[in-house]
Amino acid sequence: MPRKPRQLHGGRYYHVINRGSARQTVFHDTKDYQAFLDFMRAAQERVRMGILAVCLMPNHFHFLVRPAGDKDLSDWMHWVMTKQVARHRWVHQTSGHVWQGRFKPFEIRTDGYLLMIMRYVERNALRAALVERAEHWPWGSLAWRCRGGAPFELLDPPAGLPARWVERVNRPENALELKAVRNSVRTGAPLGVGTVPGTVPKT
Repeated sequence: MPRKPRQLHGGRYYHVINRGSARQTVFHDTKDYQAFLDFMRAAQERVRMGILAVCLMPNHFHFLVRPAGDKDLSDWMHWVMTKQVARHRWVHQTSGHVWQGRFKPFEIRTDGYLLMIMRYVERNALRAALVERAEHWPWGSLAWRCRGGAPFELLDPPAGLPARWVERVNRPENALELKAVRNSVRTGAPLGVGTVPGTVPKT
């Protein structure tokens, strides 16, 4: 049975995630991480994607993006994932699924939730206790913002980043914020419509 077409829209913001099949490790070493970023950079030459935040983790990734056209996100992700899967199988001598399925995009419909997701993405490695500060994780956009050398252009939110953004990212989310994000991931519901009340952080 053919897959159901995704209803994605250009000009909107999406939180995009995927996990390794059975939560297996996908990025084993520096070369794996760097190759994935290289594929993302090459994809930018094919389909220009607005990228606000990135975090590559050992067995999953998070992006915050704004595609320009309705087909752009699907085309961009298809190219990146096809290249990455082929490399992974060749380098690590595996077969079968690398990822648990298609990438999952979750729409973000308000500016407040946009900042909340951006913070959620950029503090992912800190939340997982892989680093002591979020900007120390080399495979995420917060580190690139702090030290420069981003592999591709990073966009700021429409109103810009709030003051003391790095310190804000390093502060833990409250329980309602995490519940809102996890509910969106679990149900596929857009953030900003029918989301847990009181979760939007003050900017």
